[in-house]
Amino acid sequence: MPKVDGSYLIARTLKEEGADCLFYLMGGPNYEIVNNSEDFGIRTVDFRHEQAAAMAAHAYARVKRTPGVTTSASGPGTLNLLTGIYNAFIDAAPMVTLGGAGPLRDVYRDGFQEVDLPNIFGPVSKSVIRPTYPARMPEHISTAFRTAMSDRPGPVYVECNEDVLYGEVDESEAESPTRASAVSPPSADPDKIAEAVKILSEAERPILLAGSGPWWSGAWDELQEFVDRTGIPFYTTPIARGLIPEDHPVSFPAARSTAFRETDAVLVVGTRFNWIMTFGRRISQQAKVIQIDVHAGEIGHNRSVDIGIVADAKAAMQQINSEVSRSGTKSKSESAWVAYLRDIENNRRERSEQLENSEQVPIHPLRLCKELREVMDRDAILTVDGNEILHYGRQSIPTYVPGHRLNSGTTGCMGVGLPFAIGAKLAKPDKQVVSLHGDGSLGMNIQDFDTAVRYNLPIVVVVSNNEGWTARVEGIRKPGRELGWTRFDAIAEALGGYGEEVREPSQIRPALERAFDAGVPAIVNVHTDPTARALSRFVGSKME
Repeated sequence: MPKVDGSYLIARTLKEEGADCLFYLMGGPNYEIVNNSEDFGIRTVDFRHEQAAAMAAHAYARVKRTPGVTTSASGPGTLNLLTGIYNAFIDAAPMVTLGGAGPLRDVYRDGFQEVDLPNIFGPVSKSVIRPTYPARMPEHISTAFRTAMSDRPGPVYVECNEDVLYGEVDESEAESPTRASAVSPPSADPDKIAEAVKILSEAERPILLAGSGPWWSGAWDELQEFVDRTGIPFYTTPIARGLIPEDHPVSFPAARSTAFRETDAVLVVGTRFNWIMTFGRRISQQAKVIQIDVHAGEIGHNRSVDIGIVADAKAAMQQINSEVSRSGTKSKSESAWVAYLRDIENNRRERSEQLENSEQVPIHPLRLCKELREVMDRDAILTVDGNEILHYGRQSIPTYVPGHRLNSGTTGCMGVGLPFAIGAKLAKPDKQVVSLHGDGSLGMNIQDFDTAVRYNLPIVVVVSNNEGWTARVEGIRKPGRELGWTRFDAIAEALGGYGEEVREPSQIRPALERAFDAGVPAIVNVHTDPTARALSRFVGSKME
């Protein structure tokens, strides 16, 4: 049998696990992981900075519902992945990180770029694996994929030491990984399902709150069936938008705070009571809470619940829909509760129309959002990253397709917008991909616009350029806020893309249309009002 090394066995197993894209920045000792991956037909995409590579892999994982795979050079190269991996960990996105490292024989000897990567990545990984023998690489890589996707998804870190990567063994000696060809997801206790449906049917003001759990389990059809059958208004976490089209008759996003405050029963599916939900306190303390989560430790975390169901979201929603049908639960689509939320929605939309149609100069961000909303395809993938524009975009641009909305996420991680757009375009090259960016956050990873150009990824980056971080507020000192007018459009052109500068409201739509038609990566740099301040609970911070 021929001799093979650890790098070859990694690449072979990546292919067997279904990986079709590897995100990386070149360097030792991981050269041969990349070369062998290419030989096995895996697409490899190199970036200008490892952080952007990790963020792009995160987006790829979210859009394709499969682990994103990254690799990088030892020491600083792998450390540069850390912010992206941390963001994926908090966002519960599956990743497999192949971190470069010096030879095992030099550990504790102050070897070249020696750093304790397993202990650094451990707190932001579901698991850390440190292979010591090349023949076991297939087993370890397969385990990493299985762990990344099991239960609540997340990143797995695999240490790739130089002497393990280049150590040779007979191919026949390589361990064969063990796999389950079919796995039955955990289902719910039928009695608890019946209790949950009874609570919801008897409630006067029920709502549904869904997170990314239904996305990973593929439960969007079941969620929509539930909403269609029951007429219960629904809400999603920011990253889960589009699970049900947001022009559904019982979609009232502008009435979100009222719905949470006044609900008397809420079905929570696959999301956490974290800070976004004020640790569960955003929902009325008098409301009955039914929580479904595949991760048992999440049930009742931060907020007591009336019924806790440990189950896969898809399996549980199928059971709930069957019980709704069996019990003859009546639709609430014509209830006073739905009418009440609809009135609030319509009133708030009417109030925002003045700013959406404003002719002011500098341009109001809501005018920019309105023009973009009307130009985008219905099934476009939108990434959003920034300060004020993150909140304005949240308020005014709907999403209609599951998995087609990506933003800074639970961590409020800045700089993700452009790399997310690159990863999303690689995942779904036939879809229109737009990144709505603040100027501050775009500056963090602007160098990887070059990556989009080199790989011919015609994304459109729309910059709400208010010349700094957060809004400019009279009488409030914000050190470091002022950035001035950055010519991102000129940077796009210098890097081989298309760029336009926009300073008048009437210029927005024609510039967007030209950018979409350009056929190359494009940046539309729009001068927006530095004093326009979106409502936020993070006054004075970068998430304002």
